[in-house]
Amino acid sequence: MTETSIRQFGQGPLSRASALAYTLLVVEFLVLATTAPGLIGLVLLDHDTANLPLAAACTLPAGPALSAALYAVHHRRLDLTDLHPATAFRRGYRMNVRGVMKLWLPSLAWLTVIGSTLVNFGAAGVPGWWAILLVLIALATAVWGANALVITSLFAFRARDVARLAAYFLFSSPRVTMGNALLLIAAAGLTLVATEAAPALLASMFAAALLLNSRPLIAEVTQRFTVQGNPAAKPHDQP
Repeated sequence: MTETSIRQFGQGPLSRASALAYTLLVVEFLVLATTAPGLIGLVLLDHDTANLPLAAACTLPAGPALSAALYAVHHRRLDLTDLHPATAFRRGYRMNVRGVMKLWLPSLAWLTVIGSTLVNFGAAGVPGWWAILLVLIALATAVWGANALVITSLFAFRARDVARLAAYFLFSSPRVTMGNALLLIAAAGLTLVATEAAPALLASMFAAALLLNSRPLIAEVTQRFTVQGNPAAKPHDQP
């Protein structure tokens, strides 16, 4: 077999689809492996509102794992003969874990406060429309977190700059905001009808869908907010 035929074998449409499927499977396995302690805790916790803070603590490992999944899927190889998703996942995890936790932890804490308020809403003695307001605030926080996760995973900005950009894109990119909101609502719905660990079983597909929906955001960040040669605002190099 000649070098040309090998290259054609590894780069055809079927090969590219196989490469994507392989990447998603490997990334899914690594997400489950890196979040296993938290997933086990979620499954073992009783469905009691008092356990909401514990459930939030169990989801802490999901932040860096999702970031690494986003990085690995974004930098996936299209050539079936040159696939290294595990290497890309490890690289993304190592590079982004600190930056992700600086934003993942406070947003998770804020969502926990809102969730605790909602589950005990009857005892608060406030008007019913406050519940709708709190749900909208929670959804906005979650979408902001999704934007921040994408930016942190693919770029090397400071945490405060990521927070500002994530908020900026909430309003400047309505299509991205709406798409990410629907993805998060679907994940929440899956959790309600199945189990708390169910979204983790589709984490790699969720990462791929989040990246696909966030393409305008990624393109605008690259074009408007990165400077060649500036390490603080330079997209991470491909592995």
